[in-house]
Amino acid sequence: MSDHKQELRGSAAIILACLLWGTTGTAASFTPNVSPLASGAFAMGIGGILLVISAFRHLKIDKEKLLSNYKLLIVGGLSVAIYPLAFYSAMRLSGVAIGTVISLASAPFFTVLLECLISKKSIAAKWIISFAIGAAGIVLLSMGKVDDSIQNSSPFNHYFGMILGLVAGLSYALYSWAAKCLISQQVHSKSAMSAIFGLAACLLLPSLLFTGDNLFATTTNTTVALYMAIIPMYLGYILFGYGLNYVEASQATLLTMLEPALATVLAVAVVGEKFTAIGWIGIVLILLCLFIQMTNKPAVPITSAVT
Repeated sequence: MSDHKQELRGSAAIILACLLWGTTGTAASFTPNVSPLASGAFAMGIGGILLVISAFRHLKIDKEKLLSNYKLLIVGGLSVAIYPLAFYSAMRLSGVAIGTVISLASAPFFTVLLECLISKKSIAAKWIISFAIGAAGIVLLSMGKVDDSIQNSSPFNHYFGMILGLVAGLSYALYSWAAKCLISQQVHSKSAMSAIFGLAACLLLPSLLFTGDNLFATTTNTTVALYMAIIPMYLGYILFGYGLNYVEASQATLLTMLEPALATVLAVAVVGEKFTAIGWIGIVLILLCLFIQMTNKPAVPITSAVT
């Protein structure tokens, strides 16, 4: 199979993962009395346990490789544990629009910095163009809906939420980069993702003692919690890990810009939210970003890796 076909296969897996991730906001809308911190911790925690169970055979085979790369494993696990806490807190303090924009738009930027500065890889012109278009699309998408989700409008909380958004973007970039590095060390993608998320589960699940009120209070709450853990998290990250076999972490995080666009379409179709024309223009730009990444045009490096 040609390199381009393998890259397309990996990109398709990541896009399918984004389809699953994009349903989380709509699913959570049916459980307004559940803390978003609890939803995120439970979904990623239980998803991590399921990943470990399903990849147990691979983990036994790759045990020595994982132990020899324990620093990458720790970085990835801590990043996965930090991500939902920082992401949901950013949206609570600065609002859904700003929190989403900063978190999702900064993740590809941080990833390419990690690849350039640490992994000694170059930045391609196609990636820069795609990132600029995709980031602009996310900004316009966030402008397409009046954001009334800010519960505390004090300047300190607002700016602190923006900082947490950057923390979320950096943590997303770190665990994507760590997983890709493990896979590059001949660790199976299932072993890499399950080890990282299994470690994160050990850190996330205890937080439910403080945030998990109402998580299982009703049948609806229980169903949504299990759905988010099994479908978007478990299946989504199996697909994401598979995709990392064939694409760089920077391209993978760039493709995840599709997630807010899909979430918006579901919010309009299922929840009944309204978006202006600016928001739909943003979706078009995000799709254009993905189209550029999926083309067969050779990637031309515009800057050499730092030596």
